[in-house]
Amino acid sequence: MIIAGIESSCDETSAGIVRDRKILANLIASQEKIHASFGGVVPELASRAHLEKISGLFNLSLKKAGISSSQIDAFGVVNRPGLKGSLMIGVSFAEGIGYALKKPVYNVNHLHAHLAACYTDPEIQFPALGLVISGGHTSLFLIKNHTELVSLGKTRDDACGEVFDKVGRMMNLPFPGGAHVEKIAQKGNEKKIRFPRAYIRNSLDFSFSGIKTAVYYYISKHGLKNLPDIAAGFQKAIVDSIIKKIDDALEIYDVRTMLFGGGVIRNDYLRNRITQHLSKKKIHAAIPDPQMCIDNGAMVAILTDYMISAGIEPQPYVINVCPTK
Repeated sequence: MIIAGIESSCDETSAGIVRDRKILANLIASQEKIHASFGGVVPELASRAHLEKISGLFNLSLKKAGISSSQIDAFGVVNRPGLKGSLMIGVSFAEGIGYALKKPVYNVNHLHAHLAACYTDPEIQFPALGLVISGGHTSLFLIKNHTELVSLGKTRDDACGEVFDKVGRMMNLPFPGGAHVEKIAQKGNEKKIRFPRAYIRNSLDFSFSGIKTAVYYYISKHGLKNLPDIAAGFQKAIVDSIIKKIDDALEIYDVRTMLFGGGVIRNDYLRNRITQHLSKKKIHAAIPDPQMCIDNGAMVAILTDYMISAGIEPQPYVINVCPTK
């Protein structure tokens, strides 16, 4: 079965094609240069960029996969959560081409698709825990099987990647700031400056805005003269908070696998600490390749394939921007 996946939930336009869950093409058009001067994603500019790129990108994905559009058996498209205008472009494109080709179109949850990027890992065992760490989300799930996911917790304020970018802006670093913060932190002493860790008791929710605020007040008082130590201390505080919440979830749920997705999981410091921590607990950490961590169409296509196998029916055209469902 050949499935095409369309992703346009935020600031990456992507078309991916899989055959029998093996990736034939996965093309991504980034909008970093468009939004860089604004220090963040501008929704109107994002939706316009999707409109300009999506058709050509889809045609290029067909060429790379070596197939024609008539060979596609079904389409999957992200319809939630995300920026309303951006979602509308992807959903409208998928619905239109699906209608023209008389092929079914499946609505896919963006967060679930991030975790589906791990489904090619043969060591996965269900039930499992899943954690999406990105610029817009920090969301924890219980994964009962490939298509049944239950939300356990989410951020109550800023998402993890959002905080990285905002702290990067405090440090006068280019947008997006997360990768630059990570690079500078490599030269710092993570134990020299201790920032507070936010902890919500009796909940699997996350909170990161307090750490961000603490960094702001530190920089306001001391300036940026010890920038590497600030970056390292901040990064450690974030990862300590994530690992603590993972441990809370593991005390409740007996699992042998934990899946990760989202752009922030590309951070080497985060990946290494999580992998080492879970290894000590004899829990397998499933983490996708870096390109599969960012928003991409292949992860959408993979999840769509499993939805079809599970007997899930295509849903009517709908865009749902609610970040918690």
